[in-house]
Amino acid sequence: MAAWKAGLASAVLGISVWQLVVWGTGVPRFILPGPDLVARTIWTSRALLAEHAMITVAEVLIGLGLGAILGAVSAVALAASPLARALVRPMLVFSQAIPVFALAPLLTLWLGYGLASKVFMALIIIYFPVTSSFFDALMRTNPDWLRLARVMGGGRARVMWHIRIPAALPGFASGLRLAAVYAPIGAIIGEWVGASKGLGYLMLLANGRAKTDLMFAALIVLAVFTILLHATISELAKRLLEDR
Repeated sequence: MAAWKAGLASAVLGISVWQLVVWGTGVPRFILPGPDLVARTIWTSRALLAEHAMITVAEVLIGLGLGAILGAVSAVALAASPLARALVRPMLVFSQAIPVFALAPLLTLWLGYGLASKVFMALIIIYFPVTSSFFDALMRTNPDWLRLARVMGGGRARVMWHIRIPAALPGFASGLRLAAVYAPIGAIIGEWVGASKGLGYLMLLANGRAKTDLMFAALIVLAVFTILLHATISELAKRLLEDR
């Protein structure tokens, strides 16, 4: 409950500073609309925003789910196999050296302007944080537990399933929390490169028509969704770890 109060206080502070900047600078509305104008735009354009938000939400959730599954499987495979660590880990690190913006046009070219390219973009951007966090946690399993398991005749698969994976769940949860923040970024980048629907597409459309208030409205809807997604993932992870 305290976290929600702190978040609400932070939002009020941010909106207050935003309004003071608008009043103090006298900046035109088409450059920086005030929070009151943006709030009215959110209400009057709620149907339009909801239509595009549903597309972006679907892209993010599908990408997040696939990225979490693929990242978890990859982390377990890397932790279980020294050969996989030697061959695959350098490729994973190299993949992070490629700017995400450079991949977006290629994915649009290969997968088209529909849902697939945006989902794949979200998957790419969250795959490494999930894999890296879970893998590091798997490799930091208490050595005493592992030695005791070997003494008791535990095989590699049973040790992985019953000891290493449960012990590494906090690391997996940390990766998911990061993924919840990064996944919308991937979807929006994909929409900026090529799309006909989605909040990213709506931002570009509003910017091209000098509707800055609508662009801010779409941005705020995206930010609220990202915060709610992060809070939901955090709560689910907390309950999972408590029940463990």
